[in-house]
Amino acid sequence: MGYALLILWGVVTVIFLIFTVMPGDPARMMMGQRADEQTLEKIRGELGLNQPLPLQYLHYVNDLSPVAFFRHDTPKSYFYLDQALYPPHTPLVKGKRWMMVVKAPYLGRSFQQNRAVGAILWETFPNTLILALAAIIFASLLGITMGVISALFRGSWLDSGLLTLSALGMSIPSFFAAILIGWLFAFKLGHLTGLPLTGNLFEVDDFGEGTRLHLSHLLLPALTLGIRPLSVVLQLMRNALLDVMNQDFITTAQAKGVPFHRILFRHAFPNALNPVITAVSGWFASMLAGVVFVEYIFGWKGLGNVIVEALNKYDLPLVMGCILTIACVFIVVNTLVDLTYAWLDPRVRVS
Repeated sequence: MGYALLILWGVVTVIFLIFTVMPGDPARMMMGQRADEQTLEKIRGELGLNQPLPLQYLHYVNDLSPVAFFRHDTPKSYFYLDQALYPPHTPLVKGKRWMMVVKAPYLGRSFQQNRAVGAILWETFPNTLILALAAIIFASLLGITMGVISALFRGSWLDSGLLTLSALGMSIPSFFAAILIGWLFAFKLGHLTGLPLTGNLFEVDDFGEGTRLHLSHLLLPALTLGIRPLSVVLQLMRNALLDVMNQDFITTAQAKGVPFHRILFRHAFPNALNPVITAVSGWFASMLAGVVFVEYIFGWKGLGNVIVEALNKYDLPLVMGCILTIACVFIVVNTLVDLTYAWLDPRVRVS
């Protein structure tokens, strides 16, 4: 946990430094080119942009931290009229001039939408999470199954064909695969598949009477996003299973007359899963960063679309909030993987 917190602190520091030294005036981005200098100075003061860089960094970390320190006389303008953060929650420790409070992390406000970044992410991140989960489940189930089949038929034409498809899947970039799959299954074969090129999971119906669930909109982006991890999982599962099947304990089990299916699923399969879990966890976390092109091409209203729009409009707080969200997901996933290792392999607990 300490190592994870150090990584998170490093990410926060790097993001702050990169986006703080970038050219451009956030106040003018918010107010437009016709704003007068007096109004711009007022906005800079409310956002703390006229303060020294180290002080801006301390304020930024303080806003992100769930345990924060505020002065009793902190003006409401410091929070840019954000009612979610001001006034702070009931203080844990209250001194003469300072108080320590527990609050939700505050990511600032969008320059263009004039809304809290946390509220924007709360609306869009679930869509990206659903897409990533669908893609990784598809890649894991199919990749593990194909990897086991490839290992059992090692050296056959089936093994060679699966390895060839795996190499092809790993070599295709996501943006090219998205264009190719969308063109083939939605444009050329749309009359047969019934799959649309663009669409979100929930959309307003034709009569405007509410939202409807469209699972068909999930198929193409999930398929596109899952191609590369599927190829990796296939090869890892095949190689790991072949390696485990050559271990001494497998030979001992065979000598004792243990049925092959019991050796395969009771002894070899769980021991071969460790490298696969590592790959799946890494790919799941990276999917949240790699969905930008896929979501943009298929019109999926998720984190990828938000990042593209924020970069085009130079909306720095929104970009910083998206990157921090992805970094937190990486850390949480890696921690869960460590726990899964200990559950699957008793040797991890012993060491």
